[in-house]
Amino acid sequence: MTLKTKTARKSGKMRTQKMKGKINAEKIKRDFPILKSNLVFLDSSSSSQKPRQVINAITKYYEEENANVHRGIYKLSETATEKFEKSREKIAKFINAFNEEIIFTKGATESLNLLAYCLCDTLQKGDEIVLTEIEHHSNLVPWQQIAKSKGLKLKYIKMKKDFTIDLEDAKEKITNKTKIVSVTHCSNVLGTVIDVKQIAKIAHEKSAVLVVDGAQAIAHMKVDVKDIDADFYAFSGHKMFGPTGIGILYGKHNLLQKMKPFNYGGGMITEVTFEDAKFMEIPYKFEAGTPDISGAIGLGDAVDYINSVGIENINKYLEILTRYTIHKLEQVNGLKIIGPISPEKNRGPVISFVVDGIHPHDMATILDKQNIAVRAGHHCAMPLMSLLGISGTTRASLQIYNSKEDIDKLVEGIKNAKRIFKL
Repeated sequence: MTLKTKTARKSGKMRTQKMKGKINAEKIKRDFPILKSNLVFLDSSSSSQKPRQVINAITKYYEEENANVHRGIYKLSETATEKFEKSREKIAKFINAFNEEIIFTKGATESLNLLAYCLCDTLQKGDEIVLTEIEHHSNLVPWQQIAKSKGLKLKYIKMKKDFTIDLEDAKEKITNKTKIVSVTHCSNVLGTVIDVKQIAKIAHEKSAVLVVDGAQAIAHMKVDVKDIDADFYAFSGHKMFGPTGIGILYGKHNLLQKMKPFNYGGGMITEVTFEDAKFMEIPYKFEAGTPDISGAIGLGDAVDYINSVGIENINKYLEILTRYTIHKLEQVNGLKIIGPISPEKNRGPVISFVVDGIHPHDMATILDKQNIAVRAGHHCAMPLMSLLGISGTTRASLQIYNSKEDIDKLVEGIKNAKRIFKL
């Protein structure tokens, strides 16, 4: 089975009518059932909350449309298949890709592992892979382990003192020996946004392939994979109002065509004998077994939800709220923000901090008792923590259901923690 190729759309053109005017966080909260309580949820970079529209779509699938896809010739299966593929189309349009360039995976982690195994399959001892010093474990460990097993060389682009990536160092690290460059779009610890379009240019000048981990960017930034010129772009559904267990790997058509499958089994073959097998065209040759159908449908509705609010509106709102958060936190004595703080720095809505005399885990526990949910620890970035000379941070990450009032409560909660520790 193959998909009819769609023309890549220009960014900014959405079918769904966008909200007019400014975002009202209190109204937005009404779409999220879990936020009916007084919970101040500031851990969206780990996993965002889910709007009722997504929850209802998943429930409807299991109550009214449950059947396997791409297999049955009965009406229920055809309905499920149609909705599953419609979600693929929505996601392709959302990032300006072709339908067949969209592969459903379990999440960004599986997408990056798929690439590590498939792209490194033809590499030779001494070939180089370049990452940055600020990567999440999911975009470090797969490349690290493959490099160890195949004798490849791993290099890291340096982080500057202002927590941004050193592009001059990138030009030195990416050489004619470099085969793969894999970088985050937005750091889950620092909030640093990398100029991936510039990294793509540097990588392609050396004939290297660029992989972008977009898990932290996709929910609040307009992503146009054609404009970036990314060869591959990976992200997870659960960080963008979608379900857990579903993710996306975008890959350029010609590159996906050349790659061997990652998993083998039903749903990705055209013919099997006792001696050999023939595989389907992309994207299906990478989607062995029964997929997460409800997850894919739910992710499609999450894209609809983002489009209804408007990704530009989301980005602008979170930029303002991030500035407000940094401003308020800077006024707390003994608190240090770990990440870019200058307004002119391009950064995401992720604010990590440490407070003198209070361990991040203790801070998170005290805030939790005040019904404020934040993340504490190394945030799956232990090499970065080692580089920073700290064991971990407390992290507040923002979404459109957060307000300035939430930030005021966070700041008061931190002050309460300082009083408890008599600081």
